[in-house]
Formats: sequence, structure tokens, C-alpha cells
Amino acid sequence: MNYLETFLFGYYPYICLTVFLLGSLIRFDRDQYTWKSDSSQLLRTGQLRLGSNLFHVGVLFLFFGHLFGMLTPHFVYEPFIGAGAKQLLAIVSGGIAGVLAFVGLTMLLHRRLFDPRIRATSRTSDIGILLLLWLQLVLGLATLPLSAQHLDGAMMVRLAEWAQRIVTFRGGAVELLQGASWVFKAHMFLGMTLFLVFPFTRLVHVWSGFGTIAYLFRPYQVVRSRRLNLSNGHNLPRQPDAGV
Repeated sequence: MNYLETFLFGYYPYICLTVFLLGSLIRFDRDQYTWKSDSSQLLRTGQLRLGSNLFHVGVLFLFFGHLFGMLTPHFVYEPFIGAGAKQLLAIVSGGIAGVLAFVGLTMLLHRRLFDPRIRATSRTSDIGILLLLWLQLVLGLATLPLSAQHLDGAMMVRLAEWAQRIVTFRGGAVELLQGASWVFKAHMFLGMTLFLVFPFTRLVHVWSGFGTIAYLFRPYQVVRSRRLNLSNGHNLPRQPDAGV
């Protein structure tokens, strides 16, 4: 394991997570009016609805699949499903979700690049983040044939252990990646880079999506109309007569 890999998979994750958390907090504090997805729906609707739905359904499944799949310790699910079966499940479900997200994002990227009105109003960061996400999906789909060649789940367990050691600040994480294909490493590196650039792009609106969960627990808002008040005999205060 050389110095470059030690930096990329031992120190770089902490740099990305620090920028991700602090950068998001600072942007929300200083630039709340930029905290949005900058939808281009008003410019042209074509391809947007289908592409956006396919992308969001696929990418949300992939996000939570990676989150729980990578960070759940092996001993938690081992009594219910073996590592090989879990890997096969991840290949099938992740492959379907990956294809949906890839098709949807390709439609959105084509729309962003080749529609003159939308291209004229797009920032460099808008196009850049779509390209990064598109490349990340390509790399993710490219890992599926490699995973299918070794269905014992050993590599999947090692990759998950690497992620768990990173988030729990335990040593020996980098050594677990010895023998892993460059495709896996490129996929991991680009995934961490997305967290690094997250606060500086339109991706910050993802926080707002998670924030809407709070609405499930807020108290009901009681609204009483003026007509309802009058029907219940609650007259409004009378105004003084003009000119008296």
C-alpha cells in the first residue's frame, strides 16, 4: 500500500466529511437564498419529469443501500443472510436502481447540455455535478461484473469493514483494500469527492429533503375562517362610525 493510497483512503475521507458538514453549515448560515435546486422546469418541461423521477428513485435507493449496506456490521445481519446472499441481493437490486438512475441522469444531462435555453442559464457547477454523478453511476455499474465473478461476499465484507473503520476512527482501514480492483477504488474516491463538492453545488437541497421529515412530527395547524366564527355567534369587533 503506497503513500498515495494511504492518503486517498486513509486521510481523504476525513477531509471530505469535514468540508461536507462544515461547508453545508456555513452555506446555510451565510447564503440561505442559494439553498435550492434551481429547477429549470419553467424554461422547458420536456424530459424533466421522466428523467428526474427515474434519477431520484434510483439514486435514493442506491444512497440508502450503500449507507446501510456499508455501515451495518456483518454480525448484525449474519444470522439472517450470509455474505454471499447479501452480495447477490446487492448486485440485483443495485443494478436495477443503478440503471434507472443512469437512464434518468443521462436524460437530464442531455437536456442540460443540448437545450439552448437551459444551457444558457446553467452554471458551470450545475453541469459539473451532473457529469460527476454520471461518471459515478458508470463506475458503480462497472463494479457489478467484477462482483459477479466472486459471489462469496469476501470483498464486499472488506469494503464494508473499511467504511466502518473510517467512520469509527479505527486504524487499519487502508490495509483492507489490498487486492481490490481499481474500479472499486475509483468508485470510492469519486463518491468521497461528491461529499467534498456537495456544499458548493445545488446538491445542498438534499438537506432540505431530509428536513421535510420534521413535518411528520409537527403539531397540526388549526385554521379558523371568518365565516366559521360568524356562524358560531362570535362577532368581530365593530369599527367606529366614520364622521361621528
